[in-house]
Amino acid sequence: MIANAPNRDDVLGNINHLVDAARAADTPVIWVQHNDDEMPHGSDGWEIDAELSPDANDPIIHKQLRSSFANTDLDAVLAEHGVGHLVVAGTQTDFCVRWTLHGALEHGYDTTLVADAHTTDDASTDALPSASQTVALLNTVWASQETNGPTTSVVNTAEVAFLAQSQPAVLVRSFVAAK
Repeated sequence: MIANAPNRDDVLGNINHLVDAARAADTPVIWVQHNDDEMPHGSDGWEIDAELSPDANDPIIHKQLRSSFANTDLDAVLAEHGVGHLVVAGTQTDFCVRWTLHGALEHGYDTTLVADAHTTDDASTDALPSASQTVALLNTVWASQETNGPTTSVVNTAEVAFLAQSQPAVLVRSFVAAK
């Protein structure tokens, strides 16, 4: 999903930085893998990118719909770890990332979208925005969300700080960190 995405190397580097920072603060990391007809379970396209490194103890959530919450046990896993805030990063900005953000709000989680740690493939036509425009659009829209409950924010990787004993979480299309 990330092979042809703009800023692929930077996004993977930022995701690795987030995962390392979460682990340094003793924040569990939860990975999310999507499978469907185009990416069947066990196929090359389904595998987590080799530049990312799930730990053997990290839970992996398998999903078939765009939101990481739909028909999965993600909510239960997050509750088990006492998570109240998700820091979201990953691939398919226009689908999995966006839908997971909305799912998080519907489930009562505060969310932070990491502006420079999500991307999408550039499958645009003349009538659709480019991948870079799609990323910029979600960053802008998510920064302006207003709710009567859960909070939303957008920050760059360098601004994310995981504090020991806090309750943040990082959500990524094929990977999610939580605490």
